[in-house]
Amino acid sequence: MNRGQLAEQRARTYLEQQGLTFIAANVRYPFGEIDLIMRQQKEWVFVEVKYRTSNQFGGALNALTQKQITRIRLAADHYLQRQKLNPPCRFDVIAMSNDEINWLQGCF
Repeated sequence: MNRGQLAEQRARTYLEQQGLTFIAANVRYPFGEIDLIMRQQKEWVFVEVKYRTSNQFGGALNALTQKQITRIRLAADHYLQRQKLNPPCRFDVIAMSNDEINWLQGCF
């Protein structure tokens, strides 16, 4: 497993410990990707996982660009359409370094 995969597994475990239910990981389309899809009660949660070894240059929290946000939203819309779902949903970010996890809920 590479660092990104390990970070996504760590994020999934963390979110499950917070009471979320795992749905899917690494959902890819030509125009975008979703790292994790989870559920929190009736709400579907699309999670972007960002990992950085240090907080230099803003760390993981500042690693998400507007272009990435647009691609994640497109992928989430496509996923819901393909699954024929119209649930309440939100977009979260798990920003992590070697020793800490920050969970930002509903951040875009």
